Formats: sequence, structure tokens, C-alpha cells
Amino acid sequence: MLDSVVAAETPEGILLEMRPAGVSARFSAYLIDFLIYFAILFASLIVLSLMGRFGTGIFFILFFLIHWFYPVVFELGRSGATPGKRAMGLKVVMDNGLPITPAASITRNLLLVADFMPIFYGFASVSMLLRADGKRLGDLAAGTLVVHQPRPAPKATLDTVTPVAPVRMLSQRDQSAVISLAARAPTLTVERLDELAAMASVVQGSEARHPDAAVTRRVLGVAQWLLGRRP
Repeated sequence: MLDSVVAAETPEGILLEMRPAGVSARFSAYLIDFLIYFAILFASLIVLSLMGRFGTGIFFILFFLIHWFYPVVFELGRSGATPGKRAMGLKVVMDNGLPITPAASITRNLLLVADFMPIFYGFASVSMLLRADGKRLGDLAAGTLVVHQPRPAPKATLDTVTPVAPVRMLSQRDQSAVISLAARAPTLTVERLDELAAMASVVQGSEARHPDAAVTRRVLGVAQWLLGRRP
């Protein structure tokens, strides 16, 4: 359950694999959000207390709005996560992997009251521990899922590789192709860079024909050499 993966198919027929967040990650995110929530209310209380009873009324309105809509506003943003969840690398999505809808966000956060019962998110903790997808009651009702955001794999670049001499002499055309690939490396995804590097390695006379990080580093190392940089 700790390493569970949930698969969902989009309307376009694309299969998505998502890693549900567990209790520890979500609790840490909650603590961060609570500290932010408390800091906002504390600062507001200091300022509004100077306005007497009128300020007290505004404070209770602000308390209501922040308490109920703080998570909703952030979940409907581009990141799909509150500051706490974003700090922990989490986001809220629909069960099918699509961005969360306004109705779903409001539903899951209104049901925080039920999740809090009988004391300090007792029902929520039990539900998340028993389910492989880590859903609390609000997630079950809203059809949402809290998942770990995929982290991009580190990508080799020219400044991170050591110059390497090519296995054989390269034609002017092949040299231009390798240098061009190295120049485009920062704009390519890791997978696409590895794929093109594997193709370039064949041109250089290497036996490697499959995408691999080591192959990519060697190709970029050859580009360094062709640019006149030596170890």
C-alpha cells in the first residue's frame, strides 16, 4: 500500500499512472497549511482589533472565508494544491487524473467536518490507512485523489559532462548534428534527449543502440570535444 499506483484512463484513451499520497505526506502538508492559516488570522486579528467592534465583525467574516475557502482557492489554481501540498510535492486531481473541478473541491473541503470526527481527523486517518488510494471521506464523496506530483528526472547538459573523444573520425555533417543536438538538449525532455542521443551514438560508431543516460552523457561529451574543450 505504501508504494501503490492507481491507473486511470482519460476520455482520450490515455492511461495515467498516479501515486496516491499517504497519511504522513498529507499530515505534513496540513501542518504547513495550518501554520499559514494561523499566521494570516493572527496578523488580521492584530490589525482589526484596532477597529473595535467593527473590526471584530470583519475578523469573524474573514475567519469564515479563510476556513472554508482557503483550500478551494488554491486547489482550483494552476498547481491544484495548497501551499502545504505544493511544498510536499502533492496535488489534488479527479479520479480520472484530470484537474479538480470547482464542485469537487467545494465538496471535499466541506466534508472536512465529517473527516475531523470523532477527534482530530480520526475518520480521515482510518480511511486513508485502510484504502490503497489513500482517500478520506471527502475524497470519496467528491471523486478526488491526492497524488504525488511526478518529479522530472535530472537531465545531462553540456556543463555537466566531461569531454570525450569520438570513437572514430566524424564527417563535418555528423559533427554538426552532434553539436546541434547538444545545443538543443536544454529544450528537450529527458526521454527525447536519450532517444536522439542513442541515434547519434550509432553515427559515432558506438555499440549502444538503446536510450540510456550513460549514452546521452557520452554523446554530449563528444560534443564538448568537438567544440574544442578538453579534460
